[in-house]
Amino acid sequence: MRSPSTAPAQLHALGIGGPYQSRNREVVRTVTSEPVAELSLVPWLFAQRNIRALRRATPPDPARRKKLLTRAGWLFASGSVDGVSPDAYHRTVAEVSGIPISVVRHLSQEVGDYAATACESVRQARPIGATDSWRDERTKLGSGVWTRRGEVLMVHAPANSPAVHTAWLDALALGYRVAIRPSGREPFTAHRLVAALRQVGYDNDQVVLLPTDHQTADRLVAEADVAIAFGADEVARKYAASTLVMPFGPGRSKILLTSGVDVVRHLDTITESIAGHAGTGCVNATAVFVEGDPAPVAQAIATRLGGLPSLPPGDERARLPVRQAAVARTVDEYLWAKTGNARPLLGADSVVHELGDGSAVLRPAVFLLDRQDAPQARIEMGFPCVWVLPWRREGDWMAPLRDTLSLTVFTDDGGLIDSLVAEPTINKIHVGDHPTTWTRPGLPHEGYLGGFLMQTKAVVVG
Repeated sequence: MRSPSTAPAQLHALGIGGPYQSRNREVVRTVTSEPVAELSLVPWLFAQRNIRALRRATPPDPARRKKLLTRAGWLFASGSVDGVSPDAYHRTVAEVSGIPISVVRHLSQEVGDYAATACESVRQARPIGATDSWRDERTKLGSGVWTRRGEVLMVHAPANSPAVHTAWLDALALGYRVAIRPSGREPFTAHRLVAALRQVGYDNDQVVLLPTDHQTADRLVAEADVAIAFGADEVARKYAASTLVMPFGPGRSKILLTSGVDVVRHLDTITESIAGHAGTGCVNATAVFVEGDPAPVAQAIATRLGGLPSLPPGDERARLPVRQAAVARTVDEYLWAKTGNARPLLGADSVVHELGDGSAVLRPAVFLLDRQDAPQARIEMGFPCVWVLPWRREGDWMAPLRDTLSLTVFTDDGGLIDSLVAEPTINKIHVGDHPTTWTRPGLPHEGYLGGFLMQTKAVVVG
């Protein structure tokens, strides 16, 4: 978006009145600490007025929503948005987030593809006995009608991946008006997506971008009808009792290798689960459970991941995340404070590889543990860091597998699969060579978002 020698770009809020430049701004920096943009932070009254205007607005009809979302998806992924090319956008996101540019490019295409299919995808959540409209012929005899729980969705977005912005596209497809509070570390994806929606014809009173401080963001969550919030365990705890806020916390995704599985044959899937997308997502595996001796599995993983290069995020060969050097050292200190009696097979001295420009690569770490209930298996680090543990089918064998977003299991035991599918705290189950990172439009993430956004009413029309 800019050359290193130019002044920081001005990244405006996108309100119902159009772009808004605030006197209160937050500097967005690259992983080398260079200022790349000044992000306008909106005050509370401005944000509140925008939320209330969204609530009064009428959404486009379903056919127009589909057309606009399809066009916006293509424009976001492949076109020029506000004069910014896809390549310039990819470079900027890589520079500020530290996510390798090839990963940024792939995930950006994923966002665009998701927008194009959002209207079809959301229908997967609709109860089979319900219809979309009271005008449907079935209501003459009485039918369920699927309808919104509210009018405005507030999104408290993170910076760990461009792909998180697929979540709120479902809401637009369902006729919600949406307010996004982007991360100050990587606001460019949210800004580009909102701008693309407006550029293809979505009115300003349908979707707004409201960068704010954390205090104002919390007030906006309360001001909206429903909200989704991303964050660590404290976010999940904060909103656990709310029926109007859907929290997305750590994924703690896992792999289970049952007895007799050929690890070498499946090593590509295992390492892709751990390090795919640079290991920054909630669907990346952070624990591998092995029925049998876990040591050879841990060594095979360490050997494979140890060969990944340390490169700046703009290099096409980069596969690992980069952070500001001071931040990377803090991550390293936190990790080593938590390792306890875990045996390091990779990253024994440090996971930090400084690049000499103020940034540092977070290199993979592989730790071997000797018991399946080791607390380290619940640690999620935001880079390729995995804990390898033994697993036994005795006692409460399900305990270490609970609280899992995505589980890849290698087994031919149908009874075991039955139990895993029945376990309510496991959200996704991939049997065989499907990495924990695998998905496609139309599949639930932590359940269908439509199940949270919508309700079913009984309607009879005489």
